[in-house]
Amino acid sequence: MILNDFHCHFFSSSFFQALGRQAGLQEGEDLARIVTGRLEWDNPGSNLELAGRWIQELDREGVNRIGLIASLPGEETSVAEAVEAFPERFVGQFMIDPGQPDALDRTRHAFAELGLSVVCLFPAMHLFRLDSDESMGILEIANELNRVAFVHCGVLSLGVRKKLGLPSPFDVRFGNPLDLQRATHSFPRLPIVIPHFGAGFFREVLVLADLHPGIHLDTSSSNSWVKYSPDLNLQTVFSTAFEVVGSDRLLFGTDSSFFPRGWQSSILGTQQEILSDLGIAKQEQEALFGANFDRLFPAG
Repeated sequence: MILNDFHCHFFSSSFFQALGRQAGLQEGEDLARIVTGRLEWDNPGSNLELAGRWIQELDREGVNRIGLIASLPGEETSVAEAVEAFPERFVGQFMIDPGQPDALDRTRHAFAELGLSVVCLFPAMHLFRLDSDESMGILEIANELNRVAFVHCGVLSLGVRKKLGLPSPFDVRFGNPLDLQRATHSFPRLPIVIPHFGAGFFREVLVLADLHPGIHLDTSSSNSWVKYSPDLNLQTVFSTAFEVVGSDRLLFGTDSSFFPRGWQSSILGTQQEILSDLGIAKQEQEALFGANFDRLFPAG
């Protein structure tokens, strides 16, 4: 079975440098080294060094291709360097804050000039509505250029910020999947991937996906949001998602990010066990774990 992971983060040196500045560290210091030291994580080194380490990890784990997310606005060049070095293994994704004055230009540049494939929106983080004109402008470019959109809905919790004592003033009210209906009506052919099954907005994301065939879900992370619904467990989530959304719009993901932890094989094991217990057909499992990724992002 071909194994692809839609949801991984490229925590580059510039990412840690930005966190260091937010933590009040002085410019001129080796911010990436200091921050990763505080976290007890490995210093990523250069973008090419980090990309090479990811390739070694994927080869060791038997993973064919992954989506690499630039985890701060302005980080798109870091991921683009990794994609340029290993285009057969990485699909580049970048974060945009639609409220920034250069958001449209950066989006078009990342797609057309940097060779990236997915624009990532985090409304709870950047405090914008998904049905706003600013958000629609970003999605219009993705639709025009036949790219893909990633929209983080629901609860947003960033462990790296917690470990550094940085505030996370996110507002989950901006993360309702139903606010994407303006986009799904305007751009019905645009694939929109919502991670973590909606991260607490499971019912809403099911309604949206049932009404709009462009909506895809990714299965990434531990999906601890199920604690908000006492009648739910991860097995029920998968069973319902297959029933309502269908196997052709589900994408496997882990939410892997930093080293030395590396690629989270335990998430794969958990999800494979659940699908086996549910009796999901082999062809449907192959779609989730690899084929749907390759359809959205054809190799070569």
